[in-house]
Amino acid sequence: MAVRAVRGATQLDTDEREHLLGRVEEMVLDVMRSNGLSVDDFISVIFTATSDIHSEFPAYAARQLGFGDVPLICSRELEIEGSLPLVVRMMAHVETDLPRADITHCYLHGAASLRKDLTRVRSVPDE
Repeated sequence: MAVRAVRGATQLDTDEREHLLGRVEEMVLDVMRSNGLSVDDFISVIFTATSDIHSEFPAYAARQLGFGDVPLICSRELEIEGSLPLVVRMMAHVETDLPRADITHCYLHGAASLRKDLTRVRSVPDE
């Protein structure tokens, strides 16, 4: 079994607590589903949020999914001119038998435009 990093990102429509929790839950579950992971496979998760997000800690959504024993941390994303607003990113360290090339990184909603270079990006169309 190897340790791999899995990335994900999602863009919010608005900085409202329930909306944030829903989008982060969707992102975490998509990462899990796309890579055949369970909560027990996670070693740690780093969440970042752009500076326009204040309604809730993104890690709280993972806690609601059963990540109570997984170390989680939230941080601010760099404020780079022209960057996408209202974005939550994650980098999860997981134990998996998947080769690095087979890891699926999940970029949802407007965040899909962040990594056009990844051919295995899964995107959810904006509603």
